[in-house]
Amino acid sequence: MLRNTRTLKIAVIYKQAGGKNNSPQIKIKDNQSDLFMTLDITKSLEIIETMENYIDKIRPSVEIRHKIDIGYELKDQSVILHEIRPKWNDPKIVLTHDYAKATFVLKNNLWKVFWMRSNLKWNSYKPKPTVRQLKDFLKLVDEDKHHCFKG
Repeated sequence: MLRNTRTLKIAVIYKQAGGKNNSPQIKIKDNQSDLFMTLDITKSLEIIETMENYIDKIRPSVEIRHKIDIGYELKDQSVILHEIRPKWNDPKIVLTHDYAKATFVLKNNLWKVFWMRSNLKWNSYKPKPTVRQLKDFLKLVDEDKHHCFKG
């Protein structure tokens, strides 16, 4: 179920004839980002549904969302989880802090898992650098056994 607070613009495109794969592709653009993600239609809809259900499950209560919230972004072949909160000394400015990323590798049909270090660079999650499904990535983030994703 898609949340009402986000507008998704979806465009179906076709690869040119002569390419390896002439199946329809989907580009997704939401109102919170100018970035696109291109995957096949089935995979894209699965990603959106999985992420919307996950975010709905983990978001804080409505009463405190103005102080802290959780969201995600689709960027290129990646899904990025981030925390949304006002700047500490200027609450009118809202900041997003990325903390977990999964990048889909079509060639291997798997997701690479990354976490954001304090130097603001993405690092491979060494205990489990790849997963087969996006749900497995979200499970890793929830468990956070090594305190990499949420501290």
